[in-house]
Amino acid sequence: MSRGPDKQFDCEVALSKAMDVFWARGFEAASLSELLEQMGIGRKSLYDTFGNKRSLFIKALEYYACTQIKSMREQLLAPGSPLTNLERVLQDLLQVHSQPGSKGCMLGTNIADFDTSEAEIASLLRHYLQQTEDAYYMVISRAQKAGEISSTANPRDLARMLLCTTQGMALLGRVQENETLLQGTVEATISLLKTS
Repeated sequence: MSRGPDKQFDCEVALSKAMDVFWARGFEAASLSELLEQMGIGRKSLYDTFGNKRSLFIKALEYYACTQIKSMREQLLAPGSPLTNLERVLQDLLQVHSQPGSKGCMLGTNIADFDTSEAEIASLLRHYLQQTEDAYYMVISRAQKAGEISSTANPRDLARMLLCTTQGMALLGRVQENETLLQGTVEATISLLKTS
């Protein structure tokens, strides 16, 4: 039996474009027609390659984790001062989320579309949030060992604070007209960490 014709599109590029749509619009608001248009593929190609809209969304979430979350984790755990690495990440997030048209965080954008009754997707969202929290935990632990953050502070609690803070920054950045609120948040967070 011969195999079908080769795909006429780059699967990773198409998935990246789908991720951008889900990131900006959320699962519910992302229409199939918008997804197909942005991905540059037909309905049959979508179903043959990615499955239905839900399956595509799950693959897009995984792609987000493999690109965006991985990149942030690498920045946090890069050689050098752990606290400086963390400050850089927070400043980078400030710059991204204070831009007009900020999409926020893909995880946060989509949390509102799902609850615990959507067990599979809720579990995936929790898993990727946990990966982010764990990255913060590792950099805080390294900063404590380096004497940059007090060793009396609970690193897991600080990591959870950072997760909630950065998710809030991402969400608020979608509607803020300037960076004043987010700038103050970053400055206060860094100051708190240095005195923790």
